[in-house]
Amino acid sequence: MIATRRKPARPVPSAREVLARMRALANPRVRESQARFGVDTRRSLGLGAPAIQKLARDIPRDHALARQLWRSGIHEARHLAALVAEPEKMTEAEVERWARDFNSWDVVDGTTRYLILYTPFAWKKAAQWSRRREEFVKRAAFALMAYLAIHDKAAPDAQFEKLLPIIRRESGDDRNFVKKAVNWALRQIGKRNLHLNHAAIRTSEQIRRMNSAAARWIAADALRELQSTALQRRLRARRHNT
Repeated sequence: MIATRRKPARPVPSAREVLARMRALANPRVRESQARFGVDTRRSLGLGAPAIQKLARDIPRDHALARQLWRSGIHEARHLAALVAEPEKMTEAEVERWARDFNSWDVVDGTTRYLILYTPFAWKKAAQWSRRREEFVKRAAFALMAYLAIHDKAAPDAQFEKLLPIIRRESGDDRNFVKKAVNWALRQIGKRNLHLNHAAIRTSEQIRRMNSAAARWIAADALRELQSTALQRRLRARRHNT
């Protein structure tokens, strides 16, 4: 489990107070911008990431508040919920309940990055959710794999090698938000070190031979980065410095 830093104790506002602050900051132009980037705006107020992050800095971590914000169903409130929730208080059942509510790629990415990544269930859910049919739950699986590759510095190579067959298996899913997350996970694993780079390149070459347009795109895009001169130099330099 990846450790997370605690915020100093401060008074916890009510969910009603927080939502009122969010509504006061709402901007229709932000909502329009969200729609252009494929965000589900049916319950969006129109707050950008900087405004949500500023609110999160002003609010202490409080799991009860996070639950109330999430249950509101408001798009930005769910972003904020992931930032103020307490990962150590998330049960596996609650992780599953939140996953059933996923309906937009950005909430998926924010919740996996700032909350689920720091629970004891991150690795388990990355594998389990990869077999789920729901588009955004499946995206969450591969977003978790990408974030684990970036942030779980202590994980051994063998753990990531076990993810590569899963990535290969799901590379035929042509749904945009899944396809991009599968590609993202493959690239991030291949950027950890030279050993995993070679393993990810082999996986990409296997994916490229699949009879699937989505798989061919995933492989071509991943190979472009994984075999690049810049990345190869960086990984070799990192190996010599360790």
